[in-house]
Formats: sequence, structure tokens, C-alpha cells
Amino acid sequence: MKTVLITGCSSGFGLETARLFLERGWQVVATMRTPDAAILPPSDRLRVLALDVTDADSIRAAIDAAGPIDALVNNAGIGVLYPLEAIPMATARAVFEANTLGTIAMTQAVLPGLRARGAGVIVNVTSTVTLKPLPLLSVYTASKAAVNAFTESLALELAPLGIRTHLVLPGRSPSTRFGENARSRMQGDMPEAYAPTLEAVFAGVRGGGPVTQGQDVAEAVWRAVTDAAAPMRIPAGEDAEALAMS
Repeated sequence: MKTVLITGCSSGFGLETARLFLERGWQVVATMRTPDAAILPPSDRLRVLALDVTDADSIRAAIDAAGPIDALVNNAGIGVLYPLEAIPMATARAVFEANTLGTIAMTQAVLPGLRARGAGVIVNVTSTVTLKPLPLLSVYTASKAAVNAFTESLALELAPLGIRTHLVLPGRSPSTRFGENARSRMQGDMPEAYAPTLEAVFAGVRGGGPVTQGQDVAEAVWRAVTDAAAPMRIPAGEDAEALAMS
């Protein structure tokens, strides 16, 4: 029975991905900052562990507790949607610590085990904002674009070791907590000149059109993990697939 470790399972894409892997017979190590096993179906194939991807001790403890794994899904991350001029550097650093350096640290932590076994899969969940520039997302996009570049370079050095590396790129997903979580980082003093842009972006977010569902991302991660012929980049969601083809 194979084992997957998924970060950021408290809600959204991570939670849906954990559910899908459980449904399909895998052993799942679901990690989150504040463990809550009640949000997932009871199973003897499920372990819920505490993990803060920005804390080296927390990473070490989670990896030790998880034991051997076959796949790592780096999904944990935070968002920010605000004019750059109004984003404190402490916030920018926090976004990169979670989204970029957290992904790198988790990957580095599992590599010795995967290398020793000569097999394994690493899937990094980023975003289609890296495919099309959008206002107010400069810091967030930069953090995710860095993961794209990291992943594609890393794939070249891991392929000879029998380790596959993939990217899953979701589109806009109103059903997740991205907006709710990002709002806590929209605290800097914003010059009034940016107000029209902010309102236009929020109006677009509230508008209709194709979106990405959590199940879309879970299925894309499943494909990346289980299909040896899966492409490096896998868009997840109707809007993501349309953008990737444009």
C-alpha cells in the first residue's frame, strides 16, 4: 500500500486531495498547522500530523513521524492580494517563506528517503496566475512562479534517480479560503490612487465564468502521482485548462 504526504490539508485543495487518495486506497499523511482529524473520513489508513512548513523543527518532526512515503504533495501556502506599495516587506517575506521556501524545505526533507529507494513523486501545487499577469498579485505570483522554476529545474536532477516531479496549476477557486486568508494581509496603508484597481479586481472576482473546484485539483494531483506519463505541468479546473491552451 502506497503512502502520500500532503501539506495544507485543513481546507481547500489539500483537504480534497487527502479525501480522494483515501477513497482510492492509499495511506494518507495529512498535515496541517492545527491538526483536526474530524474533517476527514475515519480510516486506519489516515494519519493527521502537525506541520508548519516555515519551521525546520516542525518539518523534521513531521517527516520522522510520517516514515517512508511514496509521494509528497506540496500544497500548503498563503495568499496576498494588494498593491505592492501597500504590502509591508514582512508580509512579502512571510509569503515567500510559506509558498516558496516551505516547498523547497519539504522537498529537501523527503529527498534522502526517495533517493534511497530509487522511486517517488513530488507534486507542487502553484497557480495559473503564473501564466497570465494580474494586478495586485505581484508578490503572490512571484512566490508561485519561483516554485515553477524550482520544480522544472529540480526535475532534471531527480529524473536519473527515478524520482518524478510535477506541477499542478489551479485556476480561480472561490470555494477555497484564499480570499479569507489573504484579507488578513491587506492591512497596509493603501494610497487612494489604487482604489479603482482594487475595486475592479474585486468586481472581477465576484463575477461569473469558469472556476476551479477542489475536486479538479485533487484529480490533477492524482494523475501526477499515479501516471508515469503525466506532463510536467497539469492545469486543474475549467478556467485553468482554457488559460493553459490560450
